[in-house]
Amino acid sequence: MSDELPAPDQAPGAPHPREAARLIGQPTAEDAFLQAFNSGRLHHGWLITGPRGVGKATLAWRIARFLLATPEAQEDGLFGAPPPPETLDIAPDHPVSHRLLAGSDPGLAAITRSANEKTGRMRDQIVVDDIRRLSRFFGLTATDGGRRVVIVDAADELNTSAANALLKMLEEPPARTTLLLISHQPSRLLPTIRSRCRTLRLTELSPDDLAAVLTQAGADLPAQRDALAALAQGSAGDALRLMNLGGLDIYAELIAILHSLPRLDRPRALALAEAAAQRNAGDRFRLLLDLTNILLARLARTGASGLPPSPEAAPCEADLLCRLAPDAARGRAWATVAAEISGRTRHGLAVNLDPAALVLDTVFRIQDVAARP
Repeated sequence: MSDELPAPDQAPGAPHPREAARLIGQPTAEDAFLQAFNSGRLHHGWLITGPRGVGKATLAWRIARFLLATPEAQEDGLFGAPPPPETLDIAPDHPVSHRLLAGSDPGLAAITRSANEKTGRMRDQIVVDDIRRLSRFFGLTATDGGRRVVIVDAADELNTSAANALLKMLEEPPARTTLLLISHQPSRLLPTIRSRCRTLRLTELSPDDLAAVLTQAGADLPAQRDALAALAQGSAGDALRLMNLGGLDIYAELIAILHSLPRLDRPRALALAEAAAQRNAGDRFRLLLDLTNILLARLARTGASGLPPSPEAAPCEADLLCRLAPDAARGRAWATVAAEISGRTRHGLAVNLDPAALVLDTVFRIQDVAARP
């Protein structure tokens, strides 16, 4: 049954990171790893951090492919030592490339959340048994230059026992082994894990790089590319989510409803809430909540700076932002209500509050702030 579950290390609608032909928009992180490799003092543990959807897993798989395909430097021979590599690129027809695509390279272990055999459902954490599987992996004969690579995606999902088991491996790393830990929120990791890794931090993608990543993933870019870039906030993963779930239309409807403030268009707001409450609409419901948070953040930024964020994320958004956040005081008010709504939303989700009620509660709270003199 677990074969039918979605891969926990693959964004919905996107190719698996091992399939990416290149990493776009992250030259600094790539160069930092390559310099460490060429120095001959390659660290055994690497923490790859940054926002979701900016290429962390793609970089981990590029590093794994590079390490398994690149032999260790030898003593100078008759013709001298070969020049140090200048890129992490490995030819698609290289045997290691073929094996990684097939998931059959004996030098690589990929650790992700696994299926619970009793329930048939995907666990929400990486458990200690997932880490203990590495003992057998390390017991096998190393290949391709004697290296082994472990990818943990994502290290944030390690439960306490799994984190402690991984820490022991970082403290006493097996020979010729490189551990690549992907983390969206490094603050959630044990400080001792962070201290034993060298960090590669990836940054948000520029609009051009975002479009290039989506094209590489085979996505059909929408006409409203600027709006997509504004809402995705530099994350290709978030951009794909917006495209797959109709996020641009949801945000445009939210903006249209708030244009009626302070006299709220209640029938339209109720229709939005009822749509979020439909069966099998859970993903769209959570997207609506996330888009509401983005809108509140853009309101706060408008008040603080005196200018609406550019580009617009929906038609007539700039006019709405300027009207509802005309000054710094109102910007602070929106920042405060954003934190309040976020807390109420988390509580509502935790107690399984009716989605329609949660959406309406959020809209009415926004109406209250908009009606202040």
